[in-house]
Formats: sequence, structure tokens, C-alpha cells
Amino acid sequence: MKAMIISDSHGWRSELKEVIDRHRSEVDMVIHCGDSELETEAPELEGVHTVRGNCDFTGKFPEERVDEAKGIRVFSAHGHLLNVKMSSLQLKYKGQETEADVVCFGHSHVPEAFVEDGMLFVNPGSIRLPRGEVNAGTYVILEIDEKEATVTFFTFEGREVEELSRTLKRS
Repeated sequence: MKAMIISDSHGWRSELKEVIDRHRSEVDMVIHCGDSELETEAPELEGVHTVRGNCDFTGKFPEERVDEAKGIRVFSAHGHLLNVKMSSLQLKYKGQETEADVVCFGHSHVPEAFVEDGMLFVNPGSIRLPRGEVNAGTYVILEIDEKEATVTFFTFEGREVEELSRTLKRS
């Protein structure tokens, strides 16, 4: 399964569309982990699996969702209600509860990917307001099967961020 994961675009419209259009035809699903600050019907989010972030005041997005493609189950939440800035424990419980293979979240704007108890956790960072070790807006292209996951981080401009990208064993 191949997915594009993006988060925290904070009101960008044309930039969000540009990034999504760059990869839409090559992935099985596009996930936005919240704080788009766009309305639910925004054309930029058409066909995008989107959750509500703490700055999404106009959209009627779900707080969390579970999607599946090619046998891979994905739990998505923004993370502000799951205390993601302090710990991944509540994300892990939600992932276990929903039998997820992948847990996607945002909120911290810090890009990261790790495996815990066989579940892959991905925070794509923020394309607009980056934080963390890379001073560039980021998003992720994820390729995952039953054995491993390749998480490739890209800058807003489409350049791979090699220091963040990695292949992880799932068990």
C-alpha cells in the first residue's frame, strides 16, 4: 500500500493542492492529519481522508478515522486530544483499539516515524510551520507491506529529506 500523509497546512490552499496533485495518481490514499483550516467542502481536500485539528473551526471533519487500502488499516487523528506532544501512549491505545497497522498524527509539527509493538507511527510534520531538526515544511510518502515500511519525507518543494527518511521493520 502506498499513501501520502500530510498535516498542519494551516490555511494554505494552492500550496496544499500543488503537493497533493504531485502524488495523487501514484498513491492508494491521501491522508490529512488535521489543521488544514479549510472548510469540509474545500476542493483542495476532495478525496482526501481528513481529520479535524484544534485549528479547524469551520470544517466538520471527524476527530479520528480508520481507513483501509490493500489490507493495511490506518488510524488517523490530529493528536491534540490524545496528548501527542507529551507521549505516544494514547495513540498506541487507539491504534490497538482500532487494530491499525499505521497510526498517523500531526499537531506537534515535528516529523517522525517509528515502530512500536508492530504498529507504524507517522507524523509527517507541517508543510507550512515546520518544527524539529529539519527547518523545512515536510510531508510523507509511505510504502508499506506486511514486513516493512518505507517512510520517505519530502520538503514542500518535493525534495527528499534523507536524514528523516527510513525503512522500518514492522516486527
